[in-house]
Amino acid sequence: MTAVRFGQYPPARRVLLHLSDTHLLAGGALLGDRYPADAHLRASLDAIERLRSAPDAIVITGDLTDLGEPAAYAALRAAVEPVAERLGTPVVWVAGNHDERPALRAGLLDAAPTEDPVTGVWDLGGLRLIALDTTVPGWHHGELDARQLEWLAGMLTEPAPLGTILAMHHPPLPSHVPFFDILELRDQSRLAGVIAGTDVRGILAGHLHYSTSGTFAGIPVSVAAATCYTMNLAAPPEEVNGMDAGQSFHLVHVYDDVITHAVVPVAGAEPAEVFDAAWVARMAALTPEQRLEAFSRKPSR
Repeated sequence: MTAVRFGQYPPARRVLLHLSDTHLLAGGALLGDRYPADAHLRASLDAIERLRSAPDAIVITGDLTDLGEPAAYAALRAAVEPVAERLGTPVVWVAGNHDERPALRAGLLDAAPTEDPVTGVWDLGGLRLIALDTTVPGWHHGELDARQLEWLAGMLTEPAPLGTILAMHHPPLPSHVPFFDILELRDQSRLAGVIAGTDVRGILAGHLHYSTSGTFAGIPVSVAAATCYTMNLAAPPEEVNGMDAGQSFHLVHVYDDVITHAVVPVAGAEPAEVFDAAWVARMAALTPEQRLEAFSRKPSR
């Protein structure tokens, strides 16, 4: 069903679905002996399938598994790919620090199980999506080596019709949980030097287990919270404060002049008030001036 537009903005040119940090374990084991990561992923996918329209891509920004187990990648693929096939949309797998490149490449990409970076480029009807690999084999912090930055610079020499979005795991942003500073993306100025002044319009990332946003080299950065568990920024900063709540994903709407990132909660609740299809149809039948009169004017007191 096509959404009725009542305002000044046309429909988005492209829509991406951005989720992160699934942290699956083999055999459906509890993450940290506490969090049912597989059940939370299933709930997220169920919420995605309830969307009114299919996205142009599903982007999962890393920590796909918790230990890099082949069986965990198999379970992840078995859960996500049927949903993507029903929606008719590609899946963009991004490597995170908990992933292992050989097992990820073999299990999700049907590629040789090497330590080569997991990168890729997708043309989504004129919107270019580039997946980068910020992982460092054997470590949890992030880096982008000279070869990957050179490759990225080469890709960006020609602008795309709708611009470029980068997807990576470690965000080029400060963290509000102190221990994440140890695990941040290092040498960020080198990335800034490559993307500044190019057609890069946004950066999608994960890693932090809470939703946040900012700018880097003048480019908006959006971090999706984890599907497995999230961090409570209201807790004392010196505490490790994961909580089994707040799981969400983002809807990324790409317009000609702006990109929006909307947080969609996985856990739902009964709405207190509903503007049903009949109400929408009534509004659609009115002129813009009549709609303002019917819905915008405050009642007289």
